Amino acid sequence: MTSLMGHITAWWHSGSRWPAVLLDATLIAVAGADLAFNQMPGNGWDDIVLVAGVIALAVRRRFPLAVFIATLPMPLLMGQSAASLIALFTVACATRNRWLLSGCALVYAGLTITPWWGGGDILAESAWPVWGVYSLAPAGAAVFLGQLLQTKQELSRRLEEISEVREHEQALATQKVLAQERAHLAREMHDVVSHQVSLIAVRAGALQVSTQESISKEAADTIRTLAARTLDELRYMVSLLRAGGGAGNGLAPQPTLDQLDELVDNAGLQARLETGPLPELSPPLQRAIYRTVQEALTNARKHAPGAAVRVQVAQDDGAVLAEVINTAPNRPVMPLPSAKHGLIGLRQRAELLGGTFEAGPTNSEGWRVALRVPLKTMS
Repeated sequence: MTSLMGHITAWWHSGSRWPAVLLDATLIAVAGADLAFNQMPGNGWDDIVLVAGVIALAVRRRFPLAVFIATLPMPLLMGQSAASLIALFTVACATRNRWLLSGCALVYAGLTITPWWGGGDILAESAWPVWGVYSLAPAGAAVFLGQLLQTKQELSRRLEEISEVREHEQALATQKVLAQERAHLAREMHDVVSHQVSLIAVRAGALQVSTQESISKEAADTIRTLAARTLDELRYMVSLLRAGGGAGNGLAPQPTLDQLDELVDNAGLQARLETGPLPELSPPLQRAIYRTVQEALTNARKHAPGAAVRVQVAQDDGAVLAEVINTAPNRPVMPLPSAKHGLIGLRQRAELLGGTFEAGPTNSEGWRVALRVPLKTMS
């Protein structure tokens, strides 16, 4: 039984429109039954007015005050009316105007008493309290329940807002702790690991110069080269840690230049890749080139549909140049939102590597993206 009630409650609060439709149909049925059992004898026009008041409840959520006014003839023709009380309850759920609610309740009570005004008993002094309670109590109850439900809904919304604020504050606190940990790791890597790797490179260089054996020279050269490359990686990682990191800095395998062919082939564009002879590039530089080409192809696909794209990666005047140029679009361009965060990230990557980044239009109404990193920064 508890499980069934739980499923019903979950369905009722699921946001579907069917619970509201079911509730409105039930209330219309209750008002119709009340009309059928308590209707006083009258002419055909009275019946039409009474039935119209019941049917008007179907739009009570959208026009609460208008529906209440439409049901006011019902207490005048039949005394207490369930349809009018339901409409008054709906008005109380929709507004905080106490003057309006008080006026609606008094109007309903007055119309409820009016059919009995011709009797002599109602004029007796002892009968006024009874008739007052009889007319005002249902109206007061409808207003009270409507205001109570409105307050409950507002409290629920407020609790949801408080929960969202607390979750946001918790996320900010977590980010602050992570930032402090990243800063601590960056200091340790810079002050301890980088220092020791630098010493390894210096000692390996000294050994390479002082020894006469070819095997020892080759081993020392290998150690010095690996140490220098490790220092490049450490500098790059320290820069990333100090920059704040983020969700994108995961542990997934990072792309290299070997994957450029696949990236260009799967770009969904008329793109061709041109590569020249390159020296052995560090992993951070390979990642920067890959991300530059990836972002440029993405932008070309979004903002230059049907354009031809040329991707070139080669040496150029003592530097490594990664250049992506697309022609003008030959199909209508769909306006898409863009915050240019991708280009900002590419420029930051270039600065971390000691290079430059350019992005701008060409003379032929196309677009050019270029990353240039001097080779001397990798030595």
